[in-house]
Amino acid sequence: HTGEKLCSLLSDCGKGFKTSTDLKVHQRNTHTGEEAYSCSDCGKIFSQLSNLKSHERTHTGEKPYSCSDCGKCFKTSNELKGHQRTHTGEKPYSCSHCGRCFKALNELKGHQRTHTGEKPYICSDCFIREHTGEKPYSCSDCGRCLKTSNELKVHQRTHTGETPYVCSDCRKCFTTSTHLKVHQRTHTGEKPYSCSDCGKCFKTSNELKLKVHQRTHTGEKPYSCSDCGKSFTTSTVLKLHQRRHTGEKPYYCSDCGKCFITSTQLKVHQRTHTGEKPFFCSDCGTSFSQLSHLKTHERIHTGEKPHYCSDCGKCFKTSNELKVHQRTHTGEKPYVCSDCGKCFTTSTDLKVHQRTHTGEKPYSCSDCGVSFSRLGTLKTHQHIHTGEKPYFCCDCGESFSQKTNLKAHQQIHTGEKPYYCSDCGKRFSQLGNLKSHERIHTGEKPYSCSDCGKSFSQLHTLKTHERIHTGEKPYVCADCGVSFSHLGTLTTHQRIHTGEKPYSCSDCGKCFTSSTDLKVHQRTHTGEKPYFCFDCGKCFKTSNELKVHQRTHTGEKPYVCSDCVKCFTTSTDLKVHQRTHTGEKPYSCSDCVKCFKTSTELKVHQRTHTGEKHYYCSDCVKCFKTSTERKVHQRTHTGEKPYYCSVCGKCFKHQLS
Repeated sequence: HTGEKLCSLLSDCGKGFKTSTDLKVHQRNTHTGEEAYSCSDCGKIFSQLSNLKSHERTHTGEKPYSCSDCGKCFKTSNELKGHQRTHTGEKPYSCSHCGRCFKALNELKGHQRTHTGEKPYICSDCFIREHTGEKPYSCSDCGRCLKTSNELKVHQRTHTGETPYVCSDCRKCFTTSTHLKVHQRTHTGEKPYSCSDCGKCFKTSNELKLKVHQRTHTGEKPYSCSDCGKSFTTSTVLKLHQRRHTGEKPYYCSDCGKCFITSTQLKVHQRTHTGEKPFFCSDCGTSFSQLSHLKTHERIHTGEKPHYCSDCGKCFKTSNELKVHQRTHTGEKPYVCSDCGKCFTTSTDLKVHQRTHTGEKPYSCSDCGVSFSRLGTLKTHQHIHTGEKPYFCCDCGESFSQKTNLKAHQQIHTGEKPYYCSDCGKRFSQLGNLKSHERIHTGEKPYSCSDCGKSFSQLHTLKTHERIHTGEKPYVCADCGVSFSHLGTLTTHQRIHTGEKPYSCSDCGKCFTSSTDLKVHQRTHTGEKPYFCFDCGKCFKTSNELKVHQRTHTGEKPYVCSDCVKCFTTSTDLKVHQRTHTGEKPYSCSDCVKCFKTSTELKVHQRTHTGEKHYYCSDCVKCFKTSTERKVHQRTHTGEKPYYCSVCGKCFKHQLS
């Protein structure tokens, strides 16, 4: 690429020349007698004296034309004029095709070739340095070789620190005009390079922007790792990936000695020492150490969820959330515990799980000293001390200390139950509830107590059980001081003081203090009895009813009276029995002040005042105050005599005390 034109120019005498300058010099010397001007240093010939003088300045280094704005000097007045346009912003040369303006004529000419398609410089097969690999220009500072004098000039600025191109908007300096031009687009917002597939626009056409983006459409990954075969869209990403194989971490933290694969990772890490959080949310003022964290946070305000699951249509705020979610479809669990072989979908879940082996609980509560293996669990625990319930239901205004509790609660309003059991078809609002339910079918009880060996189907049930051995009751009622081993029990208990009954039955409007009580009550309407006794086939509404019933088969009576050593199948029966020793009758009638040991006895008694008899006989429609009275009456219809004399064998309808 000598710049020579391939055609020859003919003079009057027929002689041919490569350039118009050579032709003019020939004509002056031979035909017109007009004098030509030659350089005494290099012998180069010029047709005009002014051109020779300008040329001679390349040898002398003289730059007589200086800029009044910045003091920069130039060899020719023309160069000065072109430079001054960087200060004035003047662009006198406009393109007739698209109207775009330029500071210099040669810039316009180069641009116009994008419209005409003209490519006037031809490689003559082929001395171009792209083909030969020749790099004749070497840097005197570091010895690096470059293909062109312009490349050398730009490179030398890395040694001199020279940044001659200044942004008129923010005064930031750059080593090349191209870098300045790209930077100025951050002020103008100009993105001239658009993707032909999706229309997305970019400030530059270089590899790291438009070209890399286009590979998301083509799927092209031209850079592959020789160690593992994994492919990448850019050479930079490949280079970073290869450091995982080599273990190279060239970026070193001077504060703590930790090493990093990339300079960006080091920069972000150093903010943990400086406390710097340079990225601010314009909506709420929260600051972040990383731009990516700010962008993710901003989606809380905008509600934007740009990452879409092609399997179920669910959207996510981050690509990482989507990746983890997709594993619910693929079943992939790439993180394996080296101690027990259990697999997990995320590295965080694995890390937390490994603490069950190590016993590590790195997060401790500053109020009570209790330690936790998860930071999230600590934060939730601290709400017990602060009383904070930051999660509000927009339907009914109820507040919760945990986000998961709010989500579960909201499904009461929506009725949504997306998880169903493949064995019995029962649906659940939460995946955890489904998994716990499935253990009813499998009989699996993976959590065992180290003190007594008893096994449980759920981890939280084991933890609650362990408090029987430790006697721990960490949840204290602020109103009456009563302690509880379970947070849910405390929450339900507190409603005794507040009178709150937030769970109402859609069938009869009756209200309850807990969702469990509501669920059990609703079974009186549906007739559902999901708990099945394998010994006799009898079904029950609650697991507790089943447990108590099973003791009729096993004969187990685990509750012992400390006064008379009499045993009972339930703690309630024991409590009622103990009142025979203490004489306590806590239930009093508001009508006659008579007292009773149990609420059931009180309820039956109150019917003597109200006259209420809601147990009726299906044979004769006679009504009774209690189910026991009805049962005895029905024997007059059935003839049943369940009580017999052990001496003579005679049978009776009643058993008299």
